Amino acid sequence: MATKEYKNVYGLIGFPLGHSFSQDFFNKKFEAENIDAKYVNFEIPTIDEFPELLLANTYLRGLNVTIPYKEKVIPFLDELDDEAAKVGAVNVIRIIRNAKGEIQTLKGYNSDVIGFHDSIVSLIKPWHKKALVLGTGGASKAVRHVFTKLGLEVKNVSRTAGEGKLSYAELTPAIMDEYKVIVNTTPLGMFPHVNECPDIPYQWITPEHLCYDLLYNPDVTLFMKKCAERGAVTKNGLEMLLMQAFAAWNIWNLRR
Repeated sequence: MATKEYKNVYGLIGFPLGHSFSQDFFNKKFEAENIDAKYVNFEIPTIDEFPELLLANTYLRGLNVTIPYKEKVIPFLDELDDEAAKVGAVNVIRIIRNAKGEIQTLKGYNSDVIGFHDSIVSLIKPWHKKALVLGTGGASKAVRHVFTKLGLEVKNVSRTAGEGKLSYAELTPAIMDEYKVIVNTTPLGMFPHVNECPDIPYQWITPEHLCYDLLYNPDVTLFMKKCAERGAVTKNGLEMLLMQAFAAWNIWNLRR
């Protein structure tokens, strides 16, 4: 999809792409602030189409990256900032062009770290010493990185057990009591599949638990609802997304 009617184009790559918070947010921002720019969703079924997308859209200045390409896009980039390199996942790409408009550098960043940290840090209590991170994708890496920086012990949870991760079947009452922060980084429960949720033993959730869902559509996911019914503090990913968007805009507009 070529978009040459604007001199500054930003966008989102992923697959599949349905409703996009980023597209709505940035296009409203551009209109409200009279910025000559457009934000476009680029749905590419394989990351191998990424170079062709760059060639076809010569006014691209920056991209966001979502599922399933936060890790797969890295080999196509020239450089990573320190945070993205530590996390091993990228969700913002800054496109630096020379005077002729040719791509000079593709640099990857991770604003998931900024957004997640700033949206959860005030909810962490003294008894929150350990966290379960549901899922093992790119977003889970950023969440794990944040918790490590905050001094929490972290375990990923997946369908199968492995080194450094538990299976859902291994979540015993003792583990649920020990790990009082739980973050869903999976797409389970996202619209339109609102009747789905991660398969954790919700009966062992307590009011001391903090249960955070990276999803934001719907506002209250089934995961959040089940946790709230047990008295847990819950939060969705909308504030994280807003903070990510602010961070992405700042990254794209660094002095070139």
